[in-house]
Amino acid sequence: HITSSISSRQKIKQLPVKNRIKGDLPSPLNSRACEGCIGTLRDYSDGSTLDHVISSATINLLPAPSQPVWDRDEQVKISLPVTSLVLASPTAPPYGQRRGWVPRLLEDFGDGGSFPEISVAQYPLNMGREGKGSTSNALAVQLDAQGKIKYDVLARQGHAKDKIIYSKLTDLLPAEVVAEDDPSLERPNDDDVRETTEKTRLALEKLTHTKIAAAMPVRCAEKTAPAQYIRYTPSQQGAAFNSGAKQRVIRMVEAQRDPIEPPKFKINKKIPRGPPSPPAPVMHSPTRKVTVKEQKEWKIPPCISNWKNAKGYTIPLDKRLAADGRGLQQVHINENFAKLAEALYIADRKAREAVEMRAQLEKKLAQKEKEKKEDHLRQLAQKAREERAGIRTAAAVDKDEEARERDHMRAERHKDRQRDRNLARAAPDKRSKLQRDRERDISEQIALGMPAKNVPGGEAQFDQRLFNTSKGMDTGYGDDESYNVYDKPWRDSGTLGAHIYRPSRNVDKDVYGDDLDKLIKTNRFVPDKEFTGTDRSGATRSGPVQFEKDEEDPFGLDQFLNQAKRASKRPKDDRADRDKRKRRD
Repeated sequence: HITSSISSRQKIKQLPVKNRIKGDLPSPLNSRACEGCIGTLRDYSDGSTLDHVISSATINLLPAPSQPVWDRDEQVKISLPVTSLVLASPTAPPYGQRRGWVPRLLEDFGDGGSFPEISVAQYPLNMGREGKGSTSNALAVQLDAQGKIKYDVLARQGHAKDKIIYSKLTDLLPAEVVAEDDPSLERPNDDDVRETTEKTRLALEKLTHTKIAAAMPVRCAEKTAPAQYIRYTPSQQGAAFNSGAKQRVIRMVEAQRDPIEPPKFKINKKIPRGPPSPPAPVMHSPTRKVTVKEQKEWKIPPCISNWKNAKGYTIPLDKRLAADGRGLQQVHINENFAKLAEALYIADRKAREAVEMRAQLEKKLAQKEKEKKEDHLRQLAQKAREERAGIRTAAAVDKDEEARERDHMRAERHKDRQRDRNLARAAPDKRSKLQRDRERDISEQIALGMPAKNVPGGEAQFDQRLFNTSKGMDTGYGDDESYNVYDKPWRDSGTLGAHIYRPSRNVDKDVYGDDLDKLIKTNRFVPDKEFTGTDRSGATRSGPVQFEKDEEDPFGLDQFLNQAKRASKRPKDDRADRDKRKRRD
C-alpha cells in the first residue's frame, strides 16, 4: 500500500484545470494500457468520495472571490492532513524494457494473458498449473450447427469417443432406405474380403498368442520392431563439428527385453469400474383409451390345476382349457399336408389321363380291327364277284409267278448242296477242299458261313494279313518302345466263330437256370409247314438273320385298280381260249 498525503488544497488549485481531475487522482482499471498497473481509489481521510472531489473540483472552476473570506471550520479542515489509501499492484515494465523481468505472481499478468517475448513457463489465471485444476463437475456448454445446446454431452461423459450412444430422437427413427445402386449396398470385392480376413486373423492370433504366452512359465523373447533409419543433419556445420560430416544416418533399434525378467509392476491392484452405459432414451407415446380387444389380451386366466380340486368346485371346460395357454398358441399346420394333397391331386390327374389314353387306344384298336375285317370281307366279296364273272386278277398271276420262282431257286440250291456233298465224298476232291478250307483265315470262314472246327492239337489260327506288318516275331520280338500288354490271343481262334452269334452258357445260366438247355434245344422261328424243296439236314445258320424289305403295295391293290380301269369286261386270254375250244369242237 502506498499512502500519499496532500497538505493543503492550494496544491490542487495550482494545477491546471485539465489535470485537476485527472492528474492527482488514481487512474482507473486499465489492463494493458498502463502495462499491468492496477489502481483503485478507496477513500480519503476526510471521508469524501471520488464524486465529492469531482464536484469540489468543478466549483473551483468558478472565478475566485474578490474579497477575502475567513471561515473557522474551513481553516480547521484545511489544517488537517489529507490521506488516501490506494491498492496498487506491481506494474509490468513497458514493452521493450522487460529484459531480466520474469512474471511470477498472478498480479503480474493483470487481466491479460502471458508475455510471449519472455521464454519462461507462465500460468496466467493459473491456467495449466498442476494441482490448481477446477474440482467442479460442470461441463462447458457446447452448441451444434443450428446454435442449439448439445445436451447429449452429458450422456457421453465418461465414455470413449468412438462409442455409439443413442441420445437423440433421430436415433430412434428408422434409417432411410437407400437406392438399389447405392455404393454402401455393393458386395465387397475379393481384395477387400481378403484384406479384412487377413486383419481379423492377425488380430485373433495376437489375442491368443498373448494369452498363451502369459500362461507359460517361461516366455519366448518378444519380437522387436524393425530398425528405423533416420537421416540427421546437424545445425552446426564445419570441420570442427560432427567430425566434419554434414549428415549422419542413425539406426534406431529397440532394446532387447529379457524374457526371464520378473515383472516390474504389480497388476493385482483393484481398479474401480468405469461408469455404466447411459440408459437408452425412453420415448412415451401419448395416452389413449384401452380397447376391448386389448383388455381381453391383457386378461390373464386363473391357474387351474388339472389334477387337484380340493374344494370340489365345478370348473367350466373353457376355463380349464384356458389355463394351459392353448388360446395363446399359434396353430401351425405342417407343410407336408399341402405336399400330400398336391401329390394326390397330381396322381389322380395322371391316372385319369392314363385311363383316358387307354380308352382312346382301345377305341382306335377296335376301329382298326373293324376296318381290317371290313377290308377282308370286301376283298372276299370282290374275289367272289371276279370268280363268278371269270376274271383272273393280276395279283393272283403275279403271286403264282413269284411262287414258281421261289420253288425254282429252292430246287437249284438243293441241287447245288447235293452236288457239293457228292463231291465231298470223293477222296481227291475232299482232300483238296479240306486243304483249301484250312488255308482260309477265320474272317473268311465266318463270311462264308463255314462251321467252326475244333483243332485237337491246340494249334492257333491267325489272320494271314497280320503277318504283312514290319513288327512281330520277324523283327526281334517287337519294338522295344512299344507297350505290348498281351503275349498270346485272348481265346482260341478256332472256336471264335461259334461264340460270335451265341451267348455264353454261364452268363445265361445265372438268369435262366436249368431251363437254358431246354431253350437252346427248342426249335424257334420254325414254321409249322415247311416250304417245298427245302432241306434242313445241312449245317445250321452261322450268320445273322436276313430280312426282306417291305414293298409299298404288298397286296397289289394299286396295280389291280389300274388294270380294272383299263381292262374290258372279258380279257383277251379268255377270248383266245374260247376260240380254240370252238375250233376243236
